[in-house]
Amino acid sequence: MNWKIAEAKQKFSELIHSTAKEPQLIYNRDRLVAVVIEADDYQQFLAWRESQRQTTMAEALQELQKLCEEDSYTLIAPQRQDRSNAFA
Repeated sequence: MNWKIAEAKQKFSELIHSTAKEPQLIYNRDRLVAVVIEADDYQQFLAWRESQRQTTMAEALQELQKLCEEDSYTLIAPQRQDRSNAFA
């Protein structure tokens, strides 16, 4: 159902109870400004959003560093060697 802000304020209890049937859309001057949904739907959305979130490279490196510290592992990098550059 669509609500105007003033109407949603006046009938707040009805608005909340109506979310059991469907999301309630709230408009201000014909512009959608809010949607009221059931708490269960919101929790499902949060779980979905978290599952879609991808780990950044920085987070992956921090996790790797933490694992190395926990196992007292040190990464030994080989000595750097210059290579010929065909573009130089």
